[in-house]
Amino acid sequence: MRIGFAVPVSGSWATPANMVRVARRAEELGYHELWTFQRLLYPQGHPMGPVYRSVHDPVVTLAYLAGATSRVRLGVAVLNMPFFSPALLAKQLASLQAVSGGRLDAGLGLGWLPEEFAASGTPFERRGARGEEFVGLLRRLWSEETVAHDGGFYRLPPVHQDPRPGTPPPILLGGSAEVALRRAGRLADGWISSSREDLTRIDEKIAVVGEAARAAGRDPGALRFVTRGVTRIRPAGAADRAPLSGSFEEIRKDVADLAARGVTDVFHDLNFDPEIGSPDADPEESMRRAEAALEALAP
Repeated sequence: MRIGFAVPVSGSWATPANMVRVARRAEELGYHELWTFQRLLYPQGHPMGPVYRSVHDPVVTLAYLAGATSRVRLGVAVLNMPFFSPALLAKQLASLQAVSGGRLDAGLGLGWLPEEFAASGTPFERRGARGEEFVGLLRRLWSEETVAHDGGFYRLPPVHQDPRPGTPPPILLGGSAEVALRRAGRLADGWISSSREDLTRIDEKIAVVGEAARAAGRDPGALRFVTRGVTRIRPAGAADRAPLSGSFEEIRKDVADLAARGVTDVFHDLNFDPEIGSPDADPEESMRRAEAALEALAP
């Protein structure tokens, strides 16, 4: 089991200084990965909650942290493909892979918020087919000398895109519907669960991804299964306790349970605790709690 930690990207504690402080301490403590997430915008009056109200760009954040760290891997869970062109995202991620020394984990998704599609000038329909074509183009742009493409969603005349990454970053796909799980098994290097995942049944979704990989002639054992841990530090013994919520001891036991269910990577994300990842939270108290969690939940 690889253990990661999400850097401050949402709310009042998400300052550049705090990003570096968490990233460097996580690296010192032996965490395997640092993680970010994307929220392009927040529609006026939307009920999704304060965690999404103020979020830094994940690619810029990881590039910043690449220069502040040297060993820990750098991940995003997830970038929504319809908001980019394949050529633009291929260039950005290839550059991030270079400046980080090959430490990038590229989590990709399809998006779900209609207002973000409207702002990006992209149709909401046929997101799955668009994503499949997108992933194929990313891999070609990272590996082929000349790329030409005329598909259902994207067109490239014969082009070069250099420098190409010496080692392309792993592509991890998100999504919870069965069709998305099967897509991850067929196409990706792994699957990333969402912040709303029922972790008590995550083994069922891992099995679907694995079955799809096997049917496609791929080795399910080579895939990564990454869980965003919506980690909330609370008093022990709550009757209605959700996984990864409670005392440090309870949370460590939950991590062991996730490993037994087939999860290969879990990262603790305090951004999704409204007491921490909110614009109205006390940033000093958020950092105090985050640093205590870093120490207590370290690998």
